[in-house]
Amino acid sequence: MAKNYYDITLALAGICQSAHLVQQLAHQGHCPADALKTSLQSVVDLNPPSTLAIYGNDEANLRFGLESLLGVLNSGSRHGAGAELTRYTLSMMVLERKLSANKSALNDLSQRIAQLDRQLAHYDLDSETLLSAMAAIYVDVISPLGPRIQVTGSPAVLQNTQIQSKVRATLLAGIRSAVLWHQVGGGRLQLMFSRNRLASEAKQMLSRITESSL
Repeated sequence: MAKNYYDITLALAGICQSAHLVQQLAHQGHCPADALKTSLQSVVDLNPPSTLAIYGNDEANLRFGLESLLGVLNSGSRHGAGAELTRYTLSMMVLERKLSANKSALNDLSQRIAQLDRQLAHYDLDSETLLSAMAAIYVDVISPLGPRIQVTGSPAVLQNTQIQSKVRATLLAGIRSAVLWHQVGGGRLQLMFSRNRLASEAKQMLSRITESSL
């Protein structure tokens, strides 16, 4: 069966968006609010009608992730910001494989996310309450699967408990996109052998986003 590279690229952009948000939060203590909200929203949308629906049914919501994906695909460097972004992206893919192979972790995850849905009736998605709840899910369910993702950044920023919660909630969103990536036919081999195809899809989406915003 032919791969659906549109959906694969969307989900991969979702992973890269989370990776880049984590990077910015860890170094600067802030990140683009709209991109963060799109990523967090994807965690609670468990039965979407389409891949795009998970990201608010608008390619523009993934602009940050699509640009980050192109950065990862084009990065030959083993050091610096590009290497860090690639490391976060690949680490989330590794954790997702461990999650998918662990039935009890998957059950725990779906139960905990169902509880989030109830909290959403009373709190905003980016409220401290919801961010803390998502961070707790990451710490309790995802982290023990190992290997842990080492987040690097400014020590002063990373000591802030609110930033810690945001980083963990965003990593949870990255795992969500990684689950989706596999569901739509994504795999690690594509990163080696289909880079041009993925880059081409990402560039087409970005040009559509740019045209529609003119």
